[in-house]
Formats: sequence, C-alpha cells, structure tokens
Amino acid sequence: SVDAVVTDPPYGIAWKGHTASTLEWSGIGGDDGLLDIRPVLNMSCLVVSFGANCYPHQLPHRGRWLCWDKRVNENADRMIGSPFELAWTNKTSGFDKIYRIMHGGVVNADGNGVRRVHPTQKPVALMRRILEDFTSVGDTVFDPFAGSGTTGIACIQTGRNFIGCEISPEYHAVATRRLQEAENNLFAGATK
Repeated sequence: SVDAVVTDPPYGIAWKGHTASTLEWSGIGGDDGLLDIRPVLNMSCLVVSFGANCYPHQLPHRGRWLCWDKRVNENADRMIGSPFELAWTNKTSGFDKIYRIMHGGVVNADGNGVRRVHPTQKPVALMRRILEDFTSVGDTVFDPFAGSGTTGIACIQTGRNFIGCEISPEYHAVATRRLQEAENNLFAGATK
C-alpha cells in the first residue's frame, strides 16, 4: 500500500539520442513500444505519470495534466530540446497545472556543474514541487521506473518515504549512489 505513484516510465517511442552536452545515450529499457503501463495508471492511490501523452490509449480517464515548462521565458526558446513535457494525474477534479523550471540544453535545473546521469532525468526541484503539491510529509511514494532516483531524492528532501524499482543494473547503481548522497547531505545538514 502506497499513498502515491510519481513516475517517469518509458514512453514507448524507442528513444535513442544525445543531449546538448554531446553525451551519447543508449536506448531506454522497455521503451520499444510494448510496455503496458495500465496496471500503474489504474492504481487506487494518486498517480502522476510523465509522458502519458505518448500512451493516451492506456489512460483510464481524462484525469488532469501537469505541464513542465522548461523554457520559462521567450529568450530561452532557442535552447536545444523539447520546450515542455506533460504528465498525467488520475485526479478527476481541480485544475491542470504548470511548473516553470528552466532546464535544457546546457542549463541544468539541478545546478551548475551537476551533470545528468540519465537521458530523461528530471530536475529534483520539479519532483519536489510535485510532491509538495500532491502528497504530505510522511506519505509513501512509489516510483516503479526509478531511473536515476530523482523522485527518491525529492522524497528524502521533503520528508516522504520512498519505494523505487529500476530494471537497468546501471541505473539502479546510479540511483543507489544518488539516494545515499541525498541521505548523507540531509544528515550532514542536521548535525550542523
């Protein structure tokens, strides 16, 4: 039993590519178009799932949409990459929501000098805001497609419990390291 699912699953688009930093990325496991995300989308708790616009035929109902505006202003519109991403939530009332957090090209929302470790890595600040808007301190959040562990880091930083799964041994190791660093940073701040 969990209070929320906040996740960024494979979109079923067979993505392969690179980032503006010229890093080459291999494909994403499960992104070959065969992933059935319906068991996650139909969970009875709150669900927030990025990329749902790529698998609308699997959505159980209209729900509500979250838009992550990566450009924030017109001057940033020339940056490389998608200017926004959509996430679906199973909430049936309320309003759609926009999160404005600049990220893309050479701009990394996680801070200067912080390199992405996953091709579709979301900023911790974005996941923190989503958690603060849709969950409460002490809630248990599940990410069945944990990738590099960003949702878990946001949970640590906001006082939520976290359960994550990742199929790729490479990204499981990355997520484990990042989660341990986030816990160490939290405890280091508490002892000062």
